[in-house]
Amino acid sequence: MSRQYFGTDGIRGTVGQAPITPDFVLRLAHAVGRVLQAGAGPGSARPTVMIGKDTRISGYMLESALESGFNSAGVDVILLGPLPTPGVAYLTRALRASLGVVISASHNAYPDNGIKFFSAQGAKLPDEWELAVEAALLDAPVWAESAKLGKTRRLDDAAGRYLEFCKSTFANDLSLRGLKIVVDAANGAAYHIAPKVFHELGAEVVAIGCAPDGLNINDGVGATHPEALVQAVLAQTADYGIALDGDADRLQLVDATGRLFNGDEVLYLMVAERLGRGEAVPGVVGTLMTNMAVELAFKARGIPFVRAKVGDRYVLEALEKNGWQLGGEGSGHLLALDKHTTGDGLVSALQVLQATQRSGKSLAELMQELTLFPQTLLNVRLRAGLDWKAHTPLFDAQRAAEAELGNTGRVLIRASGTEPLLRIMVEARDAAQALSCAQRMAATLG
Repeated sequence: MSRQYFGTDGIRGTVGQAPITPDFVLRLAHAVGRVLQAGAGPGSARPTVMIGKDTRISGYMLESALESGFNSAGVDVILLGPLPTPGVAYLTRALRASLGVVISASHNAYPDNGIKFFSAQGAKLPDEWELAVEAALLDAPVWAESAKLGKTRRLDDAAGRYLEFCKSTFANDLSLRGLKIVVDAANGAAYHIAPKVFHELGAEVVAIGCAPDGLNINDGVGATHPEALVQAVLAQTADYGIALDGDADRLQLVDATGRLFNGDEVLYLMVAERLGRGEAVPGVVGTLMTNMAVELAFKARGIPFVRAKVGDRYVLEALEKNGWQLGGEGSGHLLALDKHTTGDGLVSALQVLQATQRSGKSLAELMQELTLFPQTLLNVRLRAGLDWKAHTPLFDAQRAAEAELGNTGRVLIRASGTEPLLRIMVEARDAAQALSCAQRMAATLG
């Protein structure tokens, strides 16, 4: 059975269009509730689900639909309100819930929304679980009798609990005193949490992107629009800038000069910092998109490096398979499994600041040993009905590019898991060559 609804990060789409409609979301929650009930076994306690969301206006509607669907299947619900995706994962595990649910379309604009799930351990769920839910969606609903309907309550201190968790991942013998930090929450789920985390650890905080109105999430701010952070850091003469995306599982960093550091560089820094403290790093997981320079740098240090498919769930699967702790994507999804069960932009930022505070060095100084290869990534919107896998001109152009690059670069073409886009990536030692090769391939789809 192939997946009809689930993509690389839950179910996502435009609000008001299938499947992001209140009637489908109610059916989805009921199906998930039935799967939970079936897995609980006879005599087990009633399943409990936690629901968090970002700041999109559609979150109210979808939250109500999820609540009703779960209750109708005999599942209790705890509403967390606006909370980062990793915060939902943390509270699901900490409060021993059966499942965590996040209403968010992450870095997408406000007309989109989505539903994603976390296990009782606060981790992404496997494909087999998603297939079980899709199978349950094909069955007629089985409404719980009145005495067995689920109940709902709200956890009023959810944000405070998660805030304290984030602070606990920062070394007790260090502080952020003396630092001025610009914090950009993308007008998203961390708007009321991110500034407090850094302030309570001692930093002077300048907040941008922390005034959501339901329509401005990711609108010109956040990790997908780091130019706003760069401008604010320079204007405020800040030491660092930290940008999250709409659900705060993605991170972008800026230093005092306005230089932007992507996820590949942050992953390298997290590994280097642990090696510098004498900790063992048995291996690291990146993705098909990870810069070749990072892979070569790890191999030079004798650290095994594995590439997973794009998507933090696949990075997590590879880490668990190998028994490793550190992995991530260039987009800013970073995993440190000894700190959290899932990617967390705030926790990752604190790991970087911990490295700079402990060493007394700037980000640029810590990154001196790593120079990324120039990389061009073009997102090409696919025409309706176009089968890119059978598009001969594209693959003729790809073969020509690979022949031109030889051993000095690589080409990667993949479809987005959340949008009708084809991502064409070319990496080469020469930036102009990478751009030219990518543009020639993209032109075949015009």
